Amino acid sequence: MLELLRTRRSIRKYEDKKIEPEKIELLKEALLRAPSSRSLNPWQFIFVDNPQLLQKLSQCKEHGAAFIKNAALGIVVCGDEKESDVWVEDCSIAAIVGQLVAHSLGLGSCWIQIRNRSYDAAIASEIYIQNLLGLPAHLKVECLLSVGYPAEKKKPASRASLLFDRIKTNHG
Repeated sequence: MLELLRTRRSIRKYEDKKIEPEKIELLKEALLRAPSSRSLNPWQFIFVDNPQLLQKLSQCKEHGAAFIKNAALGIVVCGDEKESDVWVEDCSIAAIVGQLVAHSLGLGSCWIQIRNRSYDAAIASEIYIQNLLGLPAHLKVECLLSVGYPAEKKKPASRASLLFDRIKTNHG
């Protein structure tokens, strides 16, 4: 697990290659196995592999989402605010589990923040995606994950670059 954390990087460039169905199934299983507060599992995941829909998702905010249009897969990570008051945390945990499993399968991924981001001056990114996918208002969109075979290679962050000063022991 530590080696996955050491080598996983945000990948924004993808090969034009489909992801095998068995890897998609493993990603689905991983997301559904993610820990959830009180085992409420308030999340829902929408797997998008339609190029036209990925193109529309790439326009969900002004900056930082365009690359999803070239991914083989987009995963919309949603949480039902009626089911849990900590849907944000549960969705975030599931998303990182998905990213780590994707990396373990030889895939690249990148988190695209949606909650509290804007499509334009008048519309939130979340509303844009809810309208695009026909989602009810209580199904909140935490993030998108772009997933695909990496077309870029990034070096792991060095141990020296880690912010060890952010860790305290018995600090009072």
